[in-house]
Formats: sequence, C-alpha cells, structure tokens
Amino acid sequence: MSAEEYALSHGLKKVGARPGLLKYIAETVSRINFAYTLASYGNEAANAKSRLGSWWNILLPTIQAATYGLIFGLILGANKPDNFLPFLFTGVFLFSYISGSFSLGAGAIISNSGLVKSLSFPRVLLPLSIVMSQTLNLLPQLLVLAVVLISVQQTISWTWLMLVPLIALLFIFNFGLAMIMARITVHVRDLNKLVPFISRILFYVSGVFFSVEKIFSPESIFAQLITLNPIYDFLNLARSYLVEGYPQQPEQWITVSIWSFSVFVIGFVFFWSAEERYGRGD
Repeated sequence: MSAEEYALSHGLKKVGARPGLLKYIAETVSRINFAYTLASYGNEAANAKSRLGSWWNILLPTIQAATYGLIFGLILGANKPDNFLPFLFTGVFLFSYISGSFSLGAGAIISNSGLVKSLSFPRVLLPLSIVMSQTLNLLPQLLVLAVVLISVQQTISWTWLMLVPLIALLFIFNFGLAMIMARITVHVRDLNKLVPFISRILFYVSGVFFSVEKIFSPESIFAQLITLNPIYDFLNLARSYLVEGYPQQPEQWITVSIWSFSVFVIGFVFFWSAEERYGRGD
C-alpha cells in the first residue's frame, strides 16, 4: 500500500481535491459574496489611474456606438436598419456585454494564478466575478440607451421592462461562455491570442449594426448561418421590445432560454471537471 492510499484509507483528503458536483455547487453559492467583491474591486482598480475613472465604462461603448453609427450609416446607405440609432446602440451595448464576458472570461484563471495557487475556494468564482463585473459595467450603459431611445423615439414603453429577464438570461449565457473559455485557455494558452479575433468575427456575424433581412435574401446561406447564431437571437429579441418597428416574437424566448441554460450547464460541468488541474500549469 502506498503512502497516499494509506492516508486516504484513514480519512485524510488530498489537498486541492475536486469535491463532488453538488458539494461544489453548495460551496460556490456560499461564497458568491467573494465573487461580487472581486468584481467590484476589479472595476475600481481598472479605472483608478484615469481621471474620468468609472465614467469610461459609459464613454467607451457610447463612443464606439457613435463611431459605428457614422461609419456603417454611410456604408449601408439605404440598407440601414429602420430606426437606426436605437437599433445600433442596443446592439453595441448588449454585444459589448457578451464579448467582454467572453474575452475577459478567457483569462479568468490565468490572470489570477497567484490567487489560485495560494487560496482554496471554488475556482468557478473567478469566471463568475468576470461576468458580475461586466454586468456592473452594463447597468449605467442602459441609462444611456434609455436616453437614446427617448430622444429618437419620443416615447417610453412598458415593454422595455422585458430587458430585465433578457439580461438575466444573458448573464447565465455569459457565465457559461466564461467558464468554457476559462478552462480551455488554461490548457491552450495560445488561444488567448485568438480571442480578440474571434470577438471581432462574432461582431460582424451577429447583426450588431445591420439588418439581416435588408442585406441578405432569406434563402441566402449567410442569412441562415447568422440566424443560427445565439447572439443574434438575443439582440433581435431585445430590439423587438426596445426599438420601434421590430415585431415581437415570443417564441424567441424559448430559443434564448435553451441556449442560455445549455451553455451554462455544459460550461459548469466542463469547468468543474478540471478543478484539480487549475494552478498546476498543465
């Protein structure tokens, strides 16, 4: 009998051993405050040295949306989506939420290697803190979006409240993405170099700044591929409740719910299954 087997037979536990799935979930829930604190302090630290501080969380996506509006408005011409500015700002702000969770989630473990090696806690709290951080950044952006909607459409609608459950589903979807990317990049470090490129591709194939119906025919292979993209479904559903001229499609709630919970469950199990390996460099 080896020393390890002898120790295990006497009730001693392996350091850093992966707990069972249910116990892991319970430990994660009990330490959610840690993830939120990490997210809030991370946001403060990110802008601590700039004069405008947290205002950059609002200014950057607003400048991006305005720039895209100028450039793509000219390029698309008559093919611009109806109610273009609300359409564009909705797409840019929500896509930034998704891409930020995806991109920063990829480095959740790698960028916190010191924390991972020195403290014992469910590592899934790290990608969770990333998504929480991106959610905190999104909230003031929604105020800017409301100003744009009111300025252009001259109305306030109760349907805007449907953005609350939609963002809740987006949070679940983003958390799943962050967990998947966090584990993959631990074992394939070079993937980090491709993450910005992947994010840019997603931007161009998610209908952020263009209407699929105005650019492609319904039979087009490009139109069919774009409509299979879950990000497109999220943006399309949000616009149906926020932007005038876009019909509501309640059946899309089923689609985005399936995507959200499927990605979350797959991501959680995928991430948990490698819990013992984080921080070892393999």
